[in-house]
Amino acid sequence: MCSTSLSEKVKIAGMKTRPLPIIIVATLFIIVGVAGFLYHIKDFIDPRAKLYEALLAELLGIIAIVCGILLLRANNSGRWLSIAWVLSHILISAFNSTSELIAHIVLLAVVSILLFLPVSSIYFQVPGGK
Repeated sequence: MCSTSLSEKVKIAGMKTRPLPIIIVATLFIIVGVAGFLYHIKDFIDPRAKLYEALLAELLGIIAIVCGILLLRANNSGRWLSIAWVLSHILISAFNSTSELIAHIVLLAVVSILLFLPVSSIYFQVPGGK
C-alpha cells in the first residue's frame, strides 16, 4: 500500500486549479477593493471630508485589490496581507459601532478559516501555486 499523503500527492501532480476557498476570498477582496475605492473618490470633492481619511480609505481599497491578486497568484504574503487588512478594519471599527466591530471580527474568522484550510495551505506551498 502506498501511504502518500494528500499534500504529497498534490505537490507531485502540481495543483491544476485554484481551490474554491481561495477563489472566493480573492474575488471578494478585489470586489470590495474596487467598490471601496470608487465609493471614496467622492470624499476628495466633499469640503467636509478630511483629506487623510479619504487617502486612507483609498489606500485600503488598493491594498484589498492587491490582496486579491496575490491570493490568485498563490503568493503566501497575500494570505498575511489579507489578514492584516481585516485586522485594520477591526481596529477602525473599534472606534465606531459595536455591531460593526463584531461583523469585522466574524469576517476575520471566516477569512482566516478559508485561507488556512488544508487545501488552501497546500495551494500556497506548491511552487507556482497552480
